[in-house]
Amino acid sequence: MRIAIVGAGAIGGYLGAKLALAGAEVTLIARGAHLEALRRNGLAVEYADGAREVVRPALATAEMAEAGPHDYVVVAVKAQSLPALAAPMRALYGPDTAVVYAQNGIPWWYFMGHGGEYDGQRVESVDPGGVIAASTEVERVIGCVVYPAAAIARPGVIRHIEGNRFTLGEPSGAKTERASRLSQLMGAAGFRAPVRPDIRNELWLKLWGNLSINPISALTRATVDRIIADPLARGLLERMMAEAQQVAERLGARFPVSIERRIKMAEEIGAHKTSMLQDIEAGRQTEVDALVGAVAELGRLTGTPTPHIDAIYASVKLLEQTVTRA
Repeated sequence: MRIAIVGAGAIGGYLGAKLALAGAEVTLIARGAHLEALRRNGLAVEYADGAREVVRPALATAEMAEAGPHDYVVVAVKAQSLPALAAPMRALYGPDTAVVYAQNGIPWWYFMGHGGEYDGQRVESVDPGGVIAASTEVERVIGCVVYPAAAIARPGVIRHIEGNRFTLGEPSGAKTERASRLSQLMGAAGFRAPVRPDIRNELWLKLWGNLSINPISALTRATVDRIIADPLARGLLERMMAEAQQVAERLGARFPVSIERRIKMAEEIGAHKTSMLQDIEAGRQTEVDALVGAVAELGRLTGTPTPHIDAIYASVKLLEQTVTRA
């Protein structure tokens, strides 16, 4: 089975390495010093218990046209990078290629196959101008919710922090052979990869924490444990989560746990810097549009007030502009 990982960074690299060790023919799409290290030394994954695995991918390249068609293309870049990559990614597609979006936030395909009054609606925050949809047949899409935490320790080396779950699902909710086949391969690689009939519920459950804790951390420079322990910050994230729940439920989504339980789940992460805080500290563009701006957009679409989400989104957008211009 040929699998291309577009964005072989922390999550993409971890996923690609384990799939290669399980016997898949893996292509890693990367760039810069990380790509050079992959070509020179292979890809290493280091674990908290001191274990280390090294794999040499079938191909490591920055040029998707060099790689050619694959059975699956796993998109592991951050959402803000996808519009520029959507057209070049077509070089990786054959007639039956499935594209697995392993990204945080509201995905560009959210309303594709959704049904109801918003079926086919474009989410401008994550697909401005519809450039992704114009380059990607929705029939190719498999949704994926990413739960592991990982980081690039240095070029060519991924540090796995915790977690091994990647939940999969077809946007239509159908049970398909291609999703089952991928789930089986991921299981053989050591992942938990259940296929769910309503992937959007899983997306919202993960997003519930990301849309509140991540931007608050970026604005305050606080780790997850400090945000949850602080009464005022915790109150703010609870109000943001309540607004998001109203939006999601108007779109037909259902939450299997309470806000309190979801915060408890996040609390288990401990003194962790969110990816959005790390991006701000590095002067990089963040995922705020996919994590926060898209929820505000869906609030406007459904006529659901989101005042706290709107305020935090505006604040992070200005902060992002400030640090990326510095």
